[in-house]
Amino acid sequence: MKILLSTAYFPPVQYFSKLLSGYPVVIEKHEHYGKQSYRNRCTILTSNGLLNLAVPVVKGVFPQVPITEVKIAYNMPWQKLHLKAIESAYRRSPFYEYYIDELTPFFTTRHTHLYDFNLQIMRVLCRLVQIPFQIAESDSYQRMPSDVADFRSGIHPKRSRQKPDPEFTQVAYAQVFSEKFDFQPNLSILDLLFNMGPDTIKVLKTNNSH
Repeated sequence: MKILLSTAYFPPVQYFSKLLSGYPVVIEKHEHYGKQSYRNRCTILTSNGLLNLAVPVVKGVFPQVPITEVKIAYNMPWQKLHLKAIESAYRRSPFYEYYIDELTPFFTTRHTHLYDFNLQIMRVLCRLVQIPFQIAESDSYQRMPSDVADFRSGIHPKRSRQKPDPEFTQVAYAQVFSEKFDFQPNLSILDLLFNMGPDTIKVLKTNNSH
């Protein structure tokens, strides 16, 4: 069996746990772009609660635009805003200073296509989390692939669109604003990485209950 995932911008913990499931992971390269998904957004925890960070894309005839052709828009300073939000949220975390220099280039250098941008982010994140980058890309689009755990739309910011996933159980860990909020599950991998550092991979492995 294989696990099929969409491309994602600083993916959530559930997404990253799939990389340690023991099954081959494939990223869908031939789908059409889908709005309001993790393809161009991530969720972090700030002093005011949950915050979605969305990468703006150049407007087109959605959803007919192939994911590899979606271009990032720069008509607003989103990179500066994302970096500022991440700093505000995690500068007090134990490992922020340890990792932020590796991630800053994604907020200071312009990239053209969303898919390629996300793939570069994944390569760096896998190295920081200490996961081998063994992710394949799909050869063609299949609406209902066989012998595949299809999470292209199943890992989604909206709970109503989340696919049941009995093999994933979110393990709680210490978060920056734990004195204000109950544990917030399945945030961007950034939350887990900045809070747990080298133990990130241990948490991800524990999340896989199968």
